[in-house]
Amino acid sequence: MNRVVIIGIITMLCALPPNGYAQVKYDFSPVNNKINGWLDSVYYPGAALMIVKDGRVIFEKCYGQYTPETEVYIASAGKWLAAAALAAVTEDGRLSWDDPVNKWLPAFTDIKGTATLRQLFSHTSGFPDYQPANRPPDNYSSLRVSVSFIQPLPADTMPGRVFHYGGLGMQVAGRMAEVATGKDWETIFQEKIAGPLGMTHTFFTPVDTTPGHSPMLGGGARTTLGDYIRFLEMFANRGMYKGKRVLSEQSVQEMTASQTGHAFVPADNFLRLARGVPYPGVYGLGLWREEVDSSGAATLITSPSWAGAYPWIDCRNNVCGFFIAHVNPVTAAKHHFSSFYASYVLPMMVREVLKTKSL
Repeated sequence: MNRVVIIGIITMLCALPPNGYAQVKYDFSPVNNKINGWLDSVYYPGAALMIVKDGRVIFEKCYGQYTPETEVYIASAGKWLAAAALAAVTEDGRLSWDDPVNKWLPAFTDIKGTATLRQLFSHTSGFPDYQPANRPPDNYSSLRVSVSFIQPLPADTMPGRVFHYGGLGMQVAGRMAEVATGKDWETIFQEKIAGPLGMTHTFFTPVDTTPGHSPMLGGGARTTLGDYIRFLEMFANRGMYKGKRVLSEQSVQEMTASQTGHAFVPADNFLRLARGVPYPGVYGLGLWREEVDSSGAATLITSPSWAGAYPWIDCRNNVCGFFIAHVNPVTAAKHHFSSFYASYVLPMMVREVLKTKSL
């Protein structure tokens, strides 16, 4: 072989990354512009975004006051984490998705007691969505006390009849797991999810800067950019993370399958308002099925929050991403900006970016 050709090949190989494949570059300027626009409008004091494709980080950037270590309360984006912890408990045989509330919490003697764990985490339990205005939503001393205030509230509907997005049913689900395992919720989450994934900056308690409050499974988690990405990579890899099984493949399938059953799904649900999606199977267990294929399998899985935090897995492109932020409610209200209905554009924008790849 010609010596010049050999030198050329060696030079090319040395220029490649360690895995031997040329790194693909993407033009993320549209995504950058969108996020910078939100910050310029003072909707967020800071934010961060990480995109992983085929197991490799293809984009990571912090904006404003945020750093990779910034811990943020992620509101409803924590529902996905909580559902995963419950799934891990069911794998141990301590709990079943079809267990009724009154199996573990006999004080629920009314119709609410017949709701199942599955219904509690798919917003079809018939439980009221939030506490009445005259009661604090999250600063009880424990889940046991929190649930004692939920128990006397009247049901909104019969279990399984209506999809009604809210958080109180998830508090009851967490208490069921505590009774079944003999452990408090934070311990369950740390042992089942955070610990195995090395999520050292992710917690459900306290729910704010005051210690001692009960966890809010539906909206009280705090985390960092890298921590949540670890969770998404595990989930996208069907429960495996760096060669270690965290969740069974069956649990991942169960969580992503439609769990709304025959429940009526009101037209004002997130997917209908954000994407105009008409199908009824909009929710799994702790996550939205934002997009499905012709067979009904979820191809875009998300867990958006009112605060702006938005995790997603795009199964079509083997991509997972996490936008971490916490909205400035004063500015957002002044300009009629809804972070809940804003962040959903990100996976669609990333899909367009992927079409612009170059070596």
